[in-house]
Amino acid sequence: MKTVSNCVEDILISQPYLEEALSRNIINFSALAIELVEPISDMLKKEVKPGAIMMALRRYNPPATLGNSIKMKRVIQNLGDITVRSNLTDFTVKNSATLIDNHAKILERINKEDKLFYAFTRGIHESNIVVSNSLNDFVKQHLKNETFIAVQENLSAISINLPQDNSKIAGLYYHFFKRLAWEGIVLYEVLSTTNEFTILVEDEFVDKAFTAIKKVKS
Repeated sequence: MKTVSNCVEDILISQPYLEEALSRNIINFSALAIELVEPISDMLKKEVKPGAIMMALRRYNPPATLGNSIKMKRVIQNLGDITVRSNLTDFTVKNSATLIDNHAKILERINKEDKLFYAFTRGIHESNIVVSNSLNDFVKQHLKNETFIAVQENLSAISINLPQDNSKIAGLYYHFFKRLAWEGIVLYEVLSTTNEFTILVEDEFVDKAFTAIKKVKS
């Protein structure tokens, strides 16, 4: 049987900003309890008093990963270089039986110019190719028989080198996404390898996004 505490936990987990504010004791418990009366009453299908909700809020124990744990601080402080690459285009193409062969021809050209930016991601139904704008015509020519879902030019990539043990730290990416969201930055694409994390943003957001990520590191 669902309780007031269960409902409070469900709501806080679905709203991580609210959960973090609660964990940092920068939120008014009484005001929040009143705000939650209606949704929790609906969830339990009976009237709930603000006092019961406030008690559940005070007893709520947020995940340790949301706080500034020593381990999380160490990882963030050890973030590596932040690299920015501009003048990029993102091609989204429907997967097909011929895509890999056509993509191989693009790779041959990229291998001849090591200063070009390139990233490839294959999903279940579609694939993304991110390249320097200078290759736009070349890519379009070699994918002319493929089905384009989207083509976005004037993008910039911001890449962050992560510490070797980053894959064992819960909540690391949350700090990046939270900061970018607070700054109102729209992410066009997210790319990741084991020790490198890259976001793609439209050129108009690149300076703001770079500053936001620097703030996470500092």
